[in-house]
Amino acid sequence: MTTLTVKDRAGRLREEPPRGGRPRGRWKEILTGWAFVLPAVALFLVMGLYTIGSGFALSFAKWNGFTPEWLWVGIQNYKDLLYADPSLAPEMRRAAWNTLQVMIAVPALTVAIALPLAVTLNSIRRLRSLLRSVYFLPYVTSGIAVYYAWRYVLEPEGSVNLLLRALGLGSLSQPQGFLGNPSTALPTLILILVWSSVPVATLLYLSGLQAIDPNMIEAAQIDGAAPRHVLRRIIWPLLRPITAAIVLLGVRDALHGFQIFLIMTGGGPGGHTDVLGLMTYRLSFFKGLAQTLGVASALGWLLFAAALLLTLVNARMLRRIR
Repeated sequence: MTTLTVKDRAGRLREEPPRGGRPRGRWKEILTGWAFVLPAVALFLVMGLYTIGSGFALSFAKWNGFTPEWLWVGIQNYKDLLYADPSLAPEMRRAAWNTLQVMIAVPALTVAIALPLAVTLNSIRRLRSLLRSVYFLPYVTSGIAVYYAWRYVLEPEGSVNLLLRALGLGSLSQPQGFLGNPSTALPTLILILVWSSVPVATLLYLSGLQAIDPNMIEAAQIDGAAPRHVLRRIIWPLLRPITAAIVLLGVRDALHGFQIFLIMTGGGPGGHTDVLGLMTYRLSFFKGLAQTLGVASALGWLLFAAALLLTLVNARMLRRIR
């Protein structure tokens, strides 16, 4: 391949590659880049696509986890989860109902607490950085350690019951603990999830508040708008995209999160805190593998389909908001 010799504006001769071709050095850069990326791509193909594909295939089969043969059953695993199996279907319906409660309550309470908190923090001038660090602390703390600490606090002789009795509110204490009472176990876990979700939501709202033109708020205040009217008519509409993102994060955690339920209650008492993510984990590792590995995979794909549907709905709502 020959090169062309041309003159630049100063009259000096220089070489440039022929049109339509790539310089040899450019191809070297491309090959070098692929050499660095190829191991990560190969690892993703093996650990990612292969795992996803095999998991999807397993949802149509029964397998004990050891033998090379799979027993193909078609969509029977999905039927067993939804209605066919008299032991699995009621368990899934109960877990789905608990998941729905978490999926609605956690995002709603998170928004209701985080937005006023962010507005308050944004208006504070002194110690603003310190207060933000304090409110963000629950998010950066190790989740497992925090859950164990909460479980200890909520025991029958834990700090919450002792505090209620000391304040003369012994009627509100729970002799079996807040996690041992079927009527308080799930609401307690919801409150803990909200407590751990508020820091990120507050930080997102703070970033949104700082992007709002202060002249707009000042003009409303000059016109006599009360703080609640400014929050309702100006701040809230401008922060709707952030609210949609916070709701989506809460829905995701409700569908796929199970660590808090596993560590603090294990789905008890009597299945009152069982959720779909925990049910998938339990079917995979703690029941008869020959019967439930394929069922667990099917439940996982049902959760994926639900998450995908909710994500599409959220994306459509965001487009309408904008």
